[in-house]
Amino acid sequence: MPRPTTPLLSRTGIRAAALEIIDRDGLDGLSMRKLAAALGVSAPALYFHYPTKEHLLDDVASEIIEKVDTGAFSRGWREGLFGWARSYRAALAEHPNIVPFLSRGPGQRDASLRRADAVHGGLVAAGWPARDATMIGASTKYLVVGAAMGSFSRGFVDDVQVYLDRYPALGDAHRLREHAESVDRDSFEFALTMFVDGLAARLASGRLQGFGGS
Repeated sequence: MPRPTTPLLSRTGIRAAALEIIDRDGLDGLSMRKLAAALGVSAPALYFHYPTKEHLLDDVASEIIEKVDTGAFSRGWREGLFGWARSYRAALAEHPNIVPFLSRGPGQRDASLRRADAVHGGLVAAGWPARDATMIGASTKYLVVGAAMGSFSRGFVDDVQVYLDRYPALGDAHRLREHAESVDRDSFEFALTMFVDGLAARLASGRLQGFGGS
């Protein structure tokens, strides 16, 4: 049997190639034409599998979100939030260039909506009113997406001369880049813990809101 003259395409292979381009060149660097060239096919061949770039990005996003774990809500809302937030950040940290697309919301992506349903359901089952549960989910997402968008520590240069004299309170800022991974991780954990502890105090005090509350 003669070999096919063009490479065989699969949706899995297309997604993998697209994500490789996004990781390397950013969201704006992905085009169907560039993707087709990377796969060694013509652009029309891609449209058989994905009619638009948006459809492709939705599937790439879903593949990433499938790594996010919401199972810890079975052990309570605190454990649920910690487990969800940490696995969410880890999944996004592997592919930071696609975070702006994911931050737009779940749209109609089943993977995202299933997790949103699990988070909201877990919070409401633990006694949070629906309005509070919605805000907790949104606030946790803000925290995770902000942490995944970029490194706080790597935003500083490692030249001490930049900070001397003019910025005396930043005298050690030149050390941040060297320890960026641990500083960023620990800062995320600090913010997450403060957030969850504050929620626990709010729940214990009974200061809860319904959708008609203030």
